[in-house]
Formats: sequence, C-alpha cells, structure tokens
Amino acid sequence: MSSVDLFSLATSGVNASSKLLNTTSNNIANVNTEGYVRQRTELSNSQVFGVGIGNTERIINVFAQNQLRRDITSVGELESFSQKTSAIDTLLASEANSISKGFSEYFAAVQTAADDPTNLASRDQVLGKANSLYQRMATLSDYMVEKEEELNLEFTSLVNRANTLIENIGNLNRSIVVAKGNSTSDEPSALLNERDLAVDELSSIMGITVKESQSQNGAININLTSGESLVLENGSFNVFELSSDADLTFKELELATDFGSQTKADTALRLVEDDLGGALGGLFRYRNEVLGPVMRDVGQLAVAFADAVNEQNKLGMDLDGQLGGNIFEIPSFRGLAFDGTTGDYVVSAQLTEGKGAELTDADYKIEVTNVVAGVPTEIEVTLLNADGIPKKDGSGNDLVFSNVPVTGGFAELEGGIEVDFAGTSAYTVGNEFLIQPTKTIASSITLATNRPEDLAFASPIRAGADGDNLGSANVINTTVTNTTVGTGNDRSAFDGAGGIDPAAPAEIVFTAANSFDVIDGTGATIATVTGTTNLNNLIEQAKNSGTWPAAFAGLTDYPGYDFSLDGIPRAGDSFNISYNTDGFNDNSNALNIAGLQNDNLVQVSSESTNPPRTFQDAYASMVGRVGENASMASVSLASAEAMKVQSENWFDSVSGVSLDEEAANLIKYQQSYAAAARILTTAQELFNTILQSAR
Repeated sequence: MSSVDLFSLATSGVNASSKLLNTTSNNIANVNTEGYVRQRTELSNSQVFGVGIGNTERIINVFAQNQLRRDITSVGELESFSQKTSAIDTLLASEANSISKGFSEYFAAVQTAADDPTNLASRDQVLGKANSLYQRMATLSDYMVEKEEELNLEFTSLVNRANTLIENIGNLNRSIVVAKGNSTSDEPSALLNERDLAVDELSSIMGITVKESQSQNGAININLTSGESLVLENGSFNVFELSSDADLTFKELELATDFGSQTKADTALRLVEDDLGGALGGLFRYRNEVLGPVMRDVGQLAVAFADAVNEQNKLGMDLDGQLGGNIFEIPSFRGLAFDGTTGDYVVSAQLTEGKGAELTDADYKIEVTNVVAGVPTEIEVTLLNADGIPKKDGSGNDLVFSNVPVTGGFAELEGGIEVDFAGTSAYTVGNEFLIQPTKTIASSITLATNRPEDLAFASPIRAGADGDNLGSANVINTTVTNTTVGTGNDRSAFDGAGGIDPAAPAEIVFTAANSFDVIDGTGATIATVTGTTNLNNLIEQAKNSGTWPAAFAGLTDYPGYDFSLDGIPRAGDSFNISYNTDGFNDNSNALNIAGLQNDNLVQVSSESTNPPRTFQDAYASMVGRVGENASMASVSLASAEAMKVQSENWFDSVSGVSLDEEAANLIKYQQSYAAAARILTTAQELFNTILQSAR
C-alpha cells in the first residue's frame, strides 16, 4: 500500500461496528420472540485496507434442530394418547360406573330371591339390579360414542391446521428462494424463522423429516417419516383429507396432491396411521388401541351376559307356571355398505340365540363371492380388529372364512351371529358390507319384561321315586337343556301349555340294579338300557343304548331333560318324570342363573381354541389393559418430555439469544464504533492542519 486513507479506514470501521450493533440490537429486541434464531454478522480483513462486512446469517445447529423436532413429535403423540387414555381409565376405575359391581349386585339379588322364590319383592329386586347393570353399560357405551364424535372433530381440526401449515411452508419456500436470489449478502432471516416455526408446529402434529434442497437455494423438502412427500422444493405440496368407508364414524387419513389449483388428484393415497406420529398419530393410536377395543369389549360383555341369562331363564318355569322367556331384548344390527357397493341393499344381522358365549369383539367384513339371479349364495367373511385390520390367528394368518353358504334367510357365521340379505337391488359378486355386532350394542340392550313373575326360577320338570320302591336309590339331580316348543328338529318334549309330550320319557323302571326301561306317557317302553355302570343322566344313556326310537334320533336335543340317581336300585323300582305343576317353591333354576357368575361365558379372542372367561374376569381384564396403557403412556410421556427439554437446551445453547452475551457484545461494539469514529475525527483534524499550513 503506497498510502493509508484514514477516511476510508475510519468509514469501514464505523460501518462494520454499526452493522454489528444493529445485529446485536436485533438479537436483544427479539429475545422473547417465539422461533427467533440468533444472528451473527461476519467481518473480514479487506484485501486493500480496512474491514470488510460479510453476510448476516442465523446461527443454527441443524442436528440439534432435527433432534428437537423428533422430540416434539414424540411428546405430541404421547401427550394426546396419554390424556385420552387416562380419561377412559378414570371412567372405568370409577366405582359409580363399575360393571363388575353391577354384576355382583345382580347375582347377589338372584341369590336372595332364590331363598324365597315366591317373594315378588325379591324378584322385583332382581329386575331392578338387571336394569341398573345395563344402565352402567349404557353409560359407558354412550360416553365412548361421545368420545368418538369428539375425536373425529379433533381429527378435522388437526388435519385442517396441518394443511394450513403445509401450504404456508410451501409458500415460504418460494419466497425464500426468491429472496436469496435477489440478495447475495444477508439471509431472509424473518422468512426462515417463520418457516422453521411452522415446521416445528407441523412436527408436533405428525412425524416428519426435513431436508435441504440440492437444487433450490434455501428451499426444503418435507416428507412424512413413512416416506410420503408433503412439501416439495418448488413449493408444491400435498394436503391431508379425512375419509370414511362403510362406518362413517371411522375416519381414515389420505394424501391428495395440490399444485395450487382448485382441483385435487382423483386418487388419494391411504396412510397407515400407526406410522404417523405426533398429536394426530397419538389420536389414531388412542382410537385403534384403546377406544375402539373398549367399546367392543363392553358390547361383547353386555351381549354375552344378556344371552346367558335369557337362555337359562328359558330353561325354567315362571311364577305363572309357564316356560320362561327372554329377560333381555338384544337388538339386531344393520350391515353397512363399503365404498363401491351402491344400491338398495338391506343386510341384517343378529345374535344366534344361545351362542352369546361364542361372540367376540370382532367386526365382520362380508364379501359376496357368488350370486344366483341377484341373490347371494356364497360369501367370504373376514374378522376385523377395531382399526379395520384383519384379525390374525395363532400362526399370524388373517382370520378369513371362505365359501360360506347362504341358502336364504339368516345364514349362521363364525362367532355366534347370523346374517340375512334383502333389498330391492340385485346383488353382484364383489359387494362388500361391514357388520359391527358389539360396537354400540351395549347402549341398546333393554329389559324384555318388567314382570317379576316372568323370572323362571323353578325347574319345569320334577322327578321322584315311587313310594313302593325297595332300593336305596334317590333322585339327586335333574337337568333341563332344551325347552323349545314346536315341530322342528330343535324341539323339546315340552308342549308350552304346562305339559309334556305323551311320547316322551315319563318313567324309568329298573329291571335289575344295572338295567332299566324307559317308559313314555302312554305306558309304552321306548328304550332299554342294560349293563349300566353308573346312574348319571339316565335318559342320555337310553339315547346311546341303540334302542332309542328312530323318530327321536334326528332331533337335536329331545326330550330336553334328564336326571341322575344316587344309591342302589332294585328290580321293580320306578322313578317318575313330569311337568313341575305348581312347583313354585322350587329354586333350582334360580340357582342355575346365579351360577352363571362363575361360568366362563366371555370369549377371549376370535380363536375358539382359547378358553373363555367369567364376566368379572373379562371386565377386570379390560380395565387392567386400559390401566396398563395409561400407566405406560404416562411414564413414556415423562421420559419424552425430559428428552425434549435436553434437546431444547442443546438447540438454545447454539441458536437462542443470551442477554449476557449480547450485552457484552454491545459494549464491545460500542467501543469499536467509538474508536472508529475517533479515527475519523483524527483524520479530520489532520486534514484541517494541512489546509491551514498551506495558507
């Protein structure tokens, strides 16, 4: 350098210090601004003289930022899942809503009534406890239906917010690319901060990955963690849509492309909610793992109990001397058509009476696989979980039942339900329907009678020894397994009018200690048993003797009753069987109803190889499962929040504004500014001195 230009040196120093002061002042001013990233101005040694002013850029650690976003996603998912699951857990744990308590009170009332089966007050108490039990079930079911409605509103709200953020990020991408192209010095920090803030909020809603564009300076690409693109580097983006298939309350998430026009792609990409993450993923997880299964478990429990009590009551005799009927009214349910199945189709389903213990928590997808003249003749049935995914067997295969025949009327399906196809439209191969037997049925089961006299606490038959018997044998047990009245193959010997079919067994006469004849109501011998080794279920032994009448052989369960003896009979001893006329003090069937409390009548899963459970065990299992989910979610949330705090501290240590550091910088830059200004003053004084000496 041949000479030193003090004015240029001073000017560069003043400008540089002024720039540093502006940057520091901006940092201090935005210390409380959400999403603000600390800025720094770079200085360089001029190749000529003085100081060169470089770019003002944000100080950011991309690794810390990405880790923070992952932790934000994790906290968002666990927070929404934990809050929702805890609400269900609290409801189930409440003593006021305890179904287990309702079961205990009902069976205690039955036991009390069994002590005095003719007491109408005690009988009325049984009906009252039954009604109270189903009010508890309906309360739980109605509450969960309301929660499902609220959940769908939250889905809509979060999806709308996510779409707004995705669109904003796409627009900011374009603005940042333009701003960087127009300025080669400073970064568009405000735009970058705004975009980062939107990306952070989006990461709280769902799991995303962010990558810098390799072709567009300043642009970013955003994908779901499962790989689907949300925002492209050129600003185009995909939007979320909520859709429903057969069940309009079951929302599914899809992606549809939007390139800034008013129209979207005709086809949308179905997303797997399990991989979504964030608050939206937490809500889907809560619906699929907690709310949906609990709704169906309560419904399964309600149906299994109602059917068991109905079936046992029908095996007894009421206070009017008639065969018992249903105590609970179990409603039928309507099939819902899947997308693509349009027409006037009426698919009805109902529980197969007496098979409530076979019912599971599964939904049913029914596909018509063969039709004749527009009428289904064959269907395929797939059992579904609450999330719409096929259930698996023990080997991991889908539970699908193919080539199920439909012969008109109700066709019986696996799991204790039957289905009927009607409507004015012709069915075609490929028609699909959804049946949800247990989802909301607990809200609809009601008492079929309010008359305490209809409780069939007595057995409809009586068996006793003849007074002239010489042996020591006595009747120790009578059983009733079928009271169906009619002419079908499922009929019993009961005529429905307080009597028994004259052709049915009415007397057992022993011809030896180990041999006996079965006599009907007309006095005719209808079967002979020889060489018996025990006296249990004598009529069943007659059925298996080879002498049972051919007219009865094709019947499912005839006569529908049996009895057993204890002791040693002698030849000539006889035992009579008759309708239990006026046997109102009999409480044998009341004890059988009370015994249902300890019977395993609730299926564990959709595989029949798994043993069922009692009502209380099934409810306790459901409550325990929800409680475990709530507890684990709470622990996981606390851990995720701790991880998020660490990530925030890491990110803030680099990108956050430290007032102490900025205050120190402010003093330093003030001093450098004053010093540079002093150089300028000195240069002015020297220039004035030279001018004066030249005069």
